[in-house]
Amino acid sequence: MKAGIHIALVGNPNCGKSSLFNALTGLHQKVGNFPGVTVDKKTGSLQLGTHQSTLIDLPGTYSFYPKRADEWVAYKVLMGVDADVKTDVILLVADASNLKRNLLFCSQIIDLKIPVVLALTMNDLASKKGIRIDIEGLQTDLGIPVVAIDARKNKGLTELKKLLTGIIETKRSRNQESFIDNKNLAPAAIDAFKKLYPTHSDYAALHYLMHHEEFPLDAEMQETIEQIEIDTDFNHTKTQAQEILQRYTHIQQLMKKYVTEPDPNAKKKRTDKLDNIFLHRVAGYFILFSVLFLLFQSVFWMAKFPMDGIEWIFTHLTTYLNAVLPQAWWQDLLVNGIIAGMGGIIVFVPQIMILFGIITILEDTGYMARISFLSDKLMRSVGLNGKSVMPMISGFACAVPAIMSARNIENKKERLLTILVTPFMSCSARLPVYTILISLVIPEKVYLGFLSLQGLVMMGLYLLGIIMALLVSMVLALFIKIKEKSYFILELPVYRAPRWGNVGMTMIQKAKIFVTDAGKVIMVISVLLWFLSSYGPSAQMNGVEQTHIQQLTANPANQKQIDKNYRTQKLEHSYAGLLGKAIEPAIAPLGFDWKMGIAIVTSFAAREVFVGTMATLYSVESADDSSLRDKLKSAQRPDGTPVYSLPAALSLMVFYVLAMQCMSTLAVVKRETGTWKWPTIQFFMMTGLAYVCSWVVYVVVK
Repeated sequence: MKAGIHIALVGNPNCGKSSLFNALTGLHQKVGNFPGVTVDKKTGSLQLGTHQSTLIDLPGTYSFYPKRADEWVAYKVLMGVDADVKTDVILLVADASNLKRNLLFCSQIIDLKIPVVLALTMNDLASKKGIRIDIEGLQTDLGIPVVAIDARKNKGLTELKKLLTGIIETKRSRNQESFIDNKNLAPAAIDAFKKLYPTHSDYAALHYLMHHEEFPLDAEMQETIEQIEIDTDFNHTKTQAQEILQRYTHIQQLMKKYVTEPDPNAKKKRTDKLDNIFLHRVAGYFILFSVLFLLFQSVFWMAKFPMDGIEWIFTHLTTYLNAVLPQAWWQDLLVNGIIAGMGGIIVFVPQIMILFGIITILEDTGYMARISFLSDKLMRSVGLNGKSVMPMISGFACAVPAIMSARNIENKKERLLTILVTPFMSCSARLPVYTILISLVIPEKVYLGFLSLQGLVMMGLYLLGIIMALLVSMVLALFIKIKEKSYFILELPVYRAPRWGNVGMTMIQKAKIFVTDAGKVIMVISVLLWFLSSYGPSAQMNGVEQTHIQQLTANPANQKQIDKNYRTQKLEHSYAGLLGKAIEPAIAPLGFDWKMGIAIVTSFAAREVFVGTMATLYSVESADDSSLRDKLKSAQRPDGTPVYSLPAALSLMVFYVLAMQCMSTLAVVKRETGTWKWPTIQFFMMTGLAYVCSWVVYVVVK
């Protein structure tokens, strides 16, 4: 069996590259980092004839003029200057529904003179748009194999593998003539360079002249190439401009010959008319605010009935199990540990699904890109730019992928600021905390027939996170001294109807992720908490037991109240109770009791663990089968006042909006910035801000 073939998988962002990578490699994948940079390195193996090949999924890029760190990674691999990743064949993926834009990158790769296969994706979308492509004619003109594929349905993959195998056997893809006359762009400079590297193509020579400072060449070679630039009066900007102009001229000719499109102005006219409304300097912002308002109203209104149903099921399940199971430690663990923790997870699934469903609709329709456009001016005033909006909006789902998506921001300062403030966005893990607390202290009032007071409070919490993120960014921008030019270029997609199948699939996937990933953490902590809250130092627990027996003997008629006091005393003297009592003095000024303190500590693993923690603690303490909301609502302090009063609940909500309580987020910030300096600053900044603001809210409202 022959081995050692390396295939680079490249293409524009969002062209279907990841789907093809998964389809070709299946489970034979490895994920790491490219050396020296925080860019994912995905590799997979596949069999092509007698060749065991390695497929390297390179970051998406639009052209051979990189701006971002991930684009530089792809560029250096394709230029052959990456010491760790070598390329024998290039598998180029292009979006058939947007071929003109994709052909720029394709034409540049062709001129490197490396064997290449072009795989056209999104063919079903192109068909719906009325786009027809003459694949035979296109591949003849380009001089490379071209194949239409659908990775999700495994269409065209067999033919693609045959083409790749053929190229590996022959070491070339057709005649592969130059797309444009690169030599004519800078003949003297290219001739002088090719005396140093005679095997390099003319186009590769141009890029060595432009970017040799970024390549791992020895000092003598750097000086030699620099001298060539001086001697031949090589002008980077002029050469690049001429190259792009010539490429698009040729691309336009190809599009006329081999691509049939419907009237390009039909959809654009409709989009322009809609943009006159949605991007209006006044109405646009009113619509944006209304969309966000409806989003948070829907999260409460649409989720109410399924949440009530889930609560009813778990309440009756608990009652049933308590009635049929014998009293034993394992029964206590099952009912008050596992079932209570599970109920704290599943009850919030409807809200998670609704939130992600609406966000997916906004993305599918093209409105999410308009949010970035509308926000650019505001973002720039606080040191960010419009591209910061996408990571921040993604932060409503989860801060971890949101922070990673900040790689798309070219400006280093704006990227760092975006990373530091994105955790202020209220992620889906906070949603269960907000929901339970709002339902405790905010009445279910509706104004004007559709304005839910609970929904308004929910929206206020999300807006608080956004406003605080902007204020913190404005302050940090004064201290972070990175000088770099900033620009904002955004392609606004045409408006289209949402893909309801995609919306439904996303809702199911996000619910599954919440139940499985977050659920695992919650269940483990619930069981651990059951143990910590059920057991404690033997001397103290024996003392509580003896007191309980004495009280029952002295006053057997008052058994119900004595048993309730016993469970409370047992919980307070357990390991969990002792930990909570130890930290209570620090959090008491915020209106928090020791049980909230335990929940704050455990939720550092994952914010949504707060609910599971409270479910376990109150289940251990209380013998009744009421829902968690009822238990929290009836909870009282020693002086008889409610634990979850309006001041205390609002203070706790504000704390969860602003505090950094996620180990995964801190880890990914360290990974993206390459140092513990920024996550450390982020942790103390956010936690300190949360403490101060919560104290202010508690004092003012009280």
